[in-house]
Amino acid sequence: MLDKVKELIVEVGHFNASSKEELESFRIKYLGSKGVLKDLFAEFKNVDADLRKDFGQALNTLKKTAEEKVIQLTEILENSVEEKTIYGDLTRPGEPIELGSRHPISIVKNQIIEVFNRIGFTVSEGPEIEDDWHNFSALNLPEYHPARDMQDTFFIDKNPDILLRTHTSSVQVRYMEKNQPPIRTISPGRVFRNEDISARAHCIFHQVEGLYIDTDVSFADLKQTLLYFTKEMFGKSKIRLRPSYFPFTEPSAEVDIYWGLETEIDYRITKGTGWLEIMGCGMVDPNVLKNCNIDPTKYSGYAFGMGIERIAMLLYQIPDIRMFYENDKRFLEQFKSVI
Repeated sequence: MLDKVKELIVEVGHFNASSKEELESFRIKYLGSKGVLKDLFAEFKNVDADLRKDFGQALNTLKKTAEEKVIQLTEILENSVEEKTIYGDLTRPGEPIELGSRHPISIVKNQIIEVFNRIGFTVSEGPEIEDDWHNFSALNLPEYHPARDMQDTFFIDKNPDILLRTHTSSVQVRYMEKNQPPIRTISPGRVFRNEDISARAHCIFHQVEGLYIDTDVSFADLKQTLLYFTKEMFGKSKIRLRPSYFPFTEPSAEVDIYWGLETEIDYRITKGTGWLEIMGCGMVDPNVLKNCNIDPTKYSGYAFGMGIERIAMLLYQIPDIRMFYENDKRFLEQFKSVI
């Protein structure tokens, strides 16, 4: 028993703690009401009479050593905490970690989704790698159709054709194949086209396309929906529809909003007319409905599509589309205050 106490004295003398929690566990182990010393003093009465003196001295030495160790380490740990509060965490990075911000494309996309959500449009998504059927043929763009030249893209494989989608209309085809009218959905996403990169064009950009199919849907419904969107998104209450051509809609139109001519920038972006094109639209071609197993004699619908980058460039007066993809912090930090 005496040898055990001497071993404990050595163990206590070599003890070291790196935290207050560790030191508290040590104190409870040796000096607590149910600790080692309490048990050893209880064993004192069972020690032989000729060993009691040495055993008692050893116990007192163990107790004193443990108490001094607790006092010593407490002082050391408190000093280290005080030093840390003065100088801070010395292990922190040398450069401050700044908070990021949403990308302007994400900001504008979320705003567009929110506007259409208010009038019952759901969000649908699909793959960026598509087949010929969903990207072209089902949308009234058969092979060798001249309109395919307007959507030249990047092919991954041939026979069968696998390509990067040129529009999110492919998502609408997939949605119509799986759902019967009434359908009211928007399809945001990234698309790809083989275009020369410039201040106004890029080979990668983002779209939001909308689709509404039900009984007795008319062009008047389409115009009213677009008017609502332009009021909510831009605060502009005047639009015009110009005849255009899209293979998947008939009739088709380009949508312009009256931007105004109040500043020099207004004159520049509208080319002095005050009108600015923002999207394309039209009534869904009956052939598209047939290709998606929807009866065109019973149902009709409209579709529209817009480029998110173009909307963002208008809202934030961004002069070059390439700025969205350069990851320049000086550009991106301007949007920290935008929700």
